[in-house]
Amino acid sequence: MITVQRAPAWLVVQDLGWGSHRAMGMPTGDAMDRHALAVANLLAGNPASAAGLEWALGGGTIRFERPATVALGGARLEATLAGVPMAAYTTYRADAGDELAVTRIVSGVFAYIAVGGGMGVDPILGSRSTYVRGGFGGLHGRRLRAEDFLPLGAPDADPPPEGFAAPEELVVLGGDRPIRVTHGPQAGLFDADAIRQLVEAEWLIAAASDRMGYRLKGPEIATTAPVSLVSEPACPGAVQVPGAGGPIVLMADGPTVGGYPKLAVVCGADLGRLAQSEPGRSIGFDWISIEEAQRLFRRRAVQLHTLRALINGGRAP
Repeated sequence: MITVQRAPAWLVVQDLGWGSHRAMGMPTGDAMDRHALAVANLLAGNPASAAGLEWALGGGTIRFERPATVALGGARLEATLAGVPMAAYTTYRADAGDELAVTRIVSGVFAYIAVGGGMGVDPILGSRSTYVRGGFGGLHGRRLRAEDFLPLGAPDADPPPEGFAAPEELVVLGGDRPIRVTHGPQAGLFDADAIRQLVEAEWLIAAASDRMGYRLKGPEIATTAPVSLVSEPACPGAVQVPGAGGPIVLMADGPTVGGYPKLAVVCGADLGRLAQSEPGRSIGFDWISIEEAQRLFRRRAVQLHTLRALINGGRAP
C-alpha cells in the first residue's frame, strides 16, 4: 500500500486507457506520455500497461507501507527516496516506511511513478485510469489528496535488479526536433499558405491547456471551411482549427467527435513529447508522411521490446 502524505495539484492513477471504447464516447484516457509510463513500468517489474501515478504541478510526498520496486519516468524531477536522490528511468528498491519526496519538476509537465505490482484500484471497462471530468476511474474518480491510501497489486517475483537504468536511446525519440505531423482529414480545406504556415510559424503552448487539449498561440490560420462542419470522429493528436483563435491539439481526454476542420494530426510517437511541453514553451511542427508516422510508432514498440530483453537478460538465473 502507498500513503499520499502531501499531494501536488495534479496526482492521479493512470494507465494506457480505454482505447477500445471510443464508440461509447469514452476518451482514450491514457497517460499523457504513454511511452514514459510504459518504460517506468518495465523498470518496476510491471507490464507496460500497468497503472501508475501521473504527477504534475508541484511537489509532494508519498510513503511506502511495504517493500516495493519503484521507477520514475516522464518529466524530470528533483526527487529523493529515503533521502537519496533519484534518477529517471532507473530501478530502485523502497523499504516499508520509506518516503518518496518530489521537491519540484525541473522540466516537462507529467512525471510517472511506477511501483511493482501497479496501482491496485478497481478497473472500470478494463482500465484503472482516472477520468476526472467524468468522475470515475482511479481512486473515486478524482485527483489524489493527502491521507489517501492506494492498494498495490502483486509484485513480480523477479523484478529488475536495483540500479538498472534504461539506455537513453530506448527512452528518447525525436529529442528537441519539431513535433511531427501528418495531413489531417480536412487539410484540403486549407490553402498552400496555411499548410506552410503551420510548419514555419513559432507556436506557444497556451496556459489554457490540459488533458483535454493543448491550445496553441501564434498566427491565425485561414481556412475555406465553414466555422463548424458536421461532427465526425476525432482522435488524440488531431490539430483542430476553430473559427477564431489558435489551433487546438486534442489530447488524452479529448472528445471523440468534433466539428472543427482538422488541418493535421500529431504522429503517435510524438504526442508524448508534445504533452511534456510546458505552457509558454515554443514549439514547431514538421510535415511527415503517414508511412513515416507508422514507422516511428513501430519503433516505439521495438524500444519497449528491446528494454524487456535487456531487463530479462540482466536478471539472475
